[in-house]
Amino acid sequence: MKIQKPGISKLLFAMLILLNSCILREKEIDTSIVTCNPCESPLAYDGYTLAFNDEFDGNQLSDVWSSNLGDGCPENCGWGNNELQSYQMENTAIVNGNLVITAKKENVGGSGFTSSRINTKGIKTFQFGRIDVRAKLPKGKGMWPAFWLIGANIDSVGYPESGQINIAEMVGGNADGQDNAVYGTIYYDNNGSLGYEAKTKRISDEIFNDRFHVFSIVWGQNKIEWLLNDVPYFEADITPAGRDAFKKPFFMIINLAVGGDWPGAPDQTTVFPQELEVDYIRYFRKN
Repeated sequence: MKIQKPGISKLLFAMLILLNSCILREKEIDTSIVTCNPCESPLAYDGYTLAFNDEFDGNQLSDVWSSNLGDGCPENCGWGNNELQSYQMENTAIVNGNLVITAKKENVGGSGFTSSRINTKGIKTFQFGRIDVRAKLPKGKGMWPAFWLIGANIDSVGYPESGQINIAEMVGGNADGQDNAVYGTIYYDNNGSLGYEAKTKRISDEIFNDRFHVFSIVWGQNKIEWLLNDVPYFEADITPAGRDAFKKPFFMIINLAVGGDWPGAPDQTTVFPQELEVDYIRYFRKN
């Protein structure tokens, strides 16, 4: 496993505000009952070719993944969001065919919590097509799991010019709209300021910790569509001026943050350890 240490690039740290401090979010909500059980996705789609997949079937991460370590200090303490965890390799494991990222309550390097964050920067990029991530999310106040993409040119153009696509993120907690809700979002340069579009997908009768779900995007030349268990719930137009970032390659990040500006700190109801489990990632290019 290659390691990308904090402090490698100030531009890289500029992008770490991306996951996304509690800036405004659209409150449009799609609520539905999930009918799939188990919720799975195929290895083939009509009109697409499987270009990359990681089924996490070995006993260690493949070389496509690098790790971020530490608390972001000194350049970007708290990873741009006042997060409370220190990232370390020990919190990433392959267990029974799943990638498991574990958040723990423990003191390491001045942080009261540990977790893990992995990425494909400089190794594997994604551009157009469909991405499926089958995962079971953690639960509880302060849990902040995410699957997201950042423009591979972040170091040369900076952020938000590089663009960002959040396949799914969740802010945990016991209230309705927390453990049972995920967000799909894009971020881009809007004439020198941060532009964004987002939508909340909330499910009924269960939470995302109860079982695995498939979080997807279908990324075309003109729009990006978000799906949960193959059911669309949001799309964003990427044709307007200023959204050219979404016509270029992106790399992937998977992480489980603890605390931060948006979720707030864990409280007495939060049970540790918490796990983000990923069964697979599949990337299909359109023929």
